[in-house]
Amino acid sequence: MALNRQGNSMKKRMNIVLFIMVFIGFGILIARLYQIQIVDGEMYRGKALSQQLRPTQITAKRGNIYDRNRKILASSATVWTVTISPAEVKDAAELEKIADFLSETLDVDRENIIARGKKVGSYYEVIKKKVEDEKAREILKFASDNSIGSINLVEDTKRYYPYGNLCSTVLGFTDDDNNGAYGLESYYNKVLSGTDGMVVSNKNAKSGDMPFSYDKMFEPQNGNSLVLTIDEVIQHSLEKHLETAVMEHNVQNRGTGIVMDVNTGAILAMATKPDFDPNEPSKLCDPLAGIRIEEYAKSEELQNELAKISDPEERAKKEKELKQAFLEKEWFAQWRNKAISDPYEPGSVFKLVTASMSLDLGTASPEGSRYFCPGYHVVAGRRKSCWKREGHGDIAFWEAIKYSCNPAFMMIGASIGAENFYDYFDRFGLREATGIDLPGESDGIFYDLKTLSKESGEELASSSFGQTFKITPIQLATAVSAVVNGGKLMQPYVVSQQLDSEGNVVKTTKPQVKRSVITEQTSRTVAGIMEHVVCDEDASGKKAYVPGYRIGGKTGTSEKLDAKEDGEVTKRIASFAGIAPSNDPQILCLVLFDEPYMTNIYGSVLAAPVVGSIMADICPYLGIEPQYTEKELSEKEVECPYVEGQLVHDGISEIVKNGLNYKISGNGTRIIRQLPPAHSKMPKGSDVRLYTEPQGEDQGVLTEVPDVVGMTVEQARRTLLNSQFNVNYEGKAQFEGDRIKSQSPKAGEMAKTSTVVTISYNDEIESKKP
Repeated sequence: MALNRQGNSMKKRMNIVLFIMVFIGFGILIARLYQIQIVDGEMYRGKALSQQLRPTQITAKRGNIYDRNRKILASSATVWTVTISPAEVKDAAELEKIADFLSETLDVDRENIIARGKKVGSYYEVIKKKVEDEKAREILKFASDNSIGSINLVEDTKRYYPYGNLCSTVLGFTDDDNNGAYGLESYYNKVLSGTDGMVVSNKNAKSGDMPFSYDKMFEPQNGNSLVLTIDEVIQHSLEKHLETAVMEHNVQNRGTGIVMDVNTGAILAMATKPDFDPNEPSKLCDPLAGIRIEEYAKSEELQNELAKISDPEERAKKEKELKQAFLEKEWFAQWRNKAISDPYEPGSVFKLVTASMSLDLGTASPEGSRYFCPGYHVVAGRRKSCWKREGHGDIAFWEAIKYSCNPAFMMIGASIGAENFYDYFDRFGLREATGIDLPGESDGIFYDLKTLSKESGEELASSSFGQTFKITPIQLATAVSAVVNGGKLMQPYVVSQQLDSEGNVVKTTKPQVKRSVITEQTSRTVAGIMEHVVCDEDASGKKAYVPGYRIGGKTGTSEKLDAKEDGEVTKRIASFAGIAPSNDPQILCLVLFDEPYMTNIYGSVLAAPVVGSIMADICPYLGIEPQYTEKELSEKEVECPYVEGQLVHDGISEIVKNGLNYKISGNGTRIIRQLPPAHSKMPKGSDVRLYTEPQGEDQGVLTEVPDVVGMTVEQARRTLLNSQFNVNYEGKAQFEGDRIKSQSPKAGEMAKTSTVVTISYNDEIESKKP
């Protein structure tokens, strides 16, 4: 009994101890749960969400870039980023299979895929970006066929430039992350980019959807689009002629050009050649770049650097680094927009600015002021020569511009005086960057007033004809526009509108007048003198002449004084600035060639024909009405000039000067054949086909002559022109509605395109009668 009572007492005590222990345990557990759920609840919820919520980025679509007529110059299309989720790879065998397939399909290093696939704590490893749809479909099929869930495709965008090289130094390009890297793409990156969106989803430990899933989408905000002032047709003309001329004249340091609306500051075209394809910005397009790279690889400069390193492996590594650095230097050179980034000595084109200063101050008048040029002018005891060694003799102010006489302009500069010259230079905007909406603009390099005012007068003398200082092409184009537009210095700009993703206009750029620089009278006078530079038979810019369009201009040939060799100037820049029409200026075209490798390097010879060719293309396109002189109107039928053997732009200049149009076949720099042949009589406005490559002669030259007998003269003309024949007319209609009665060559005969087909109201072609 006693033992029983004792055992029961023990059990009770054990039960009490057990109860107390369970109670304490539950108390600790409850306290811990309180700590976790109430006190530290926010922290743990955050950790859980960070593990369960997987965000997937939705890339915003980058805005388009349009020309002024809404032609797409840059747009974005859907591509894919291929990723793998190592945490979801089943085993090593699956990883091997994935690496084998993706390395071959995407041309990616297999070992790199393996290395990324072994990061088992990661759910997102990028294998390749910018994968096109076709490859993406192959990858999806592979993953589906093999039940692989660890390969993912993330939607992205890729930038495309449908016109290739066109306008590339203005547009720029984007990098792999869709950010603007150069040009407008960089300058307006925030406007074009938009804001990426994302989808946030609940995932379990195996990356599957959870039973009570959480999905939330944050919609992307697509970028705005840009409408440029650039006109694709005008841009194409500028680039075509610039590219041909760079090859013609073996230009060593690229050529550049600007077409500008002088009254608004809008840039209608801007180009540098050679340039690049923004679809492949790292591909070198300049043939000279390849030569420079080869020369560097063999250069003493490189060998001297490598000679400092004794270890073969380190030397090889250093050689690779130096060659890569040189290659990157060539990349940056071809991406550079020469029109805004490279200051140069403007040469005689700047005489337009000096002349405007003088006329505006009243220190000269077009007819009343006269200067004597013996072939030189003495400044500070030193002779400074004229380009014409025997001199121009006694000439008037306007003739000093027409003949581009340096001695006369040194005298004109002296009459202006250093202080006035400095003031006008500043008012023309030449001591600061223009502020154009493009990245990388440089400003000019000019004397301070104290240096310009030196008693010797040398700095003022050389500045008066555009030497010993530097400005950029865009600064000069803006200043010359002010010279001819009534005296207003305009703010140059490239973007005219910004559009939202729905196409609505959200911002418009309005033309901005910075200030008035010269009087309207001064402006009209200089523009009128510029016409003499082009239209007079003995003028320096006559190769820019286009019948009916009253082209005005100014030639320029400047010395690169900071690039002398053994104390001698060996490198020059040839340029020409043209306006149209001179009696009511609308457009300006500035072209320059940096270091042409030719015997004759004058702007009048090299650059003037190029501007003339561009003006012949774009004046009719812009709707500028021709204003023919009586002489031009009297020449209804003209003779086709002989241009075979000439450089392309010299030949074009002769063709256009005679009132004819031209069509070029081939990409050569010299004309090897022409149709019709020289001395053929042709109606004004007919086409002359110029062949620059041998194969051009065999491509679509022979064509069947259509039958136009029985048609009205207008029907016959259109039919023949559509078949690429020229037309000549004989006889007169006797009654309204008379029809063509004869033609030569006859219908059905084979003739070469551009052949002149004569049509007549008579029964027989007069010129064919015996």
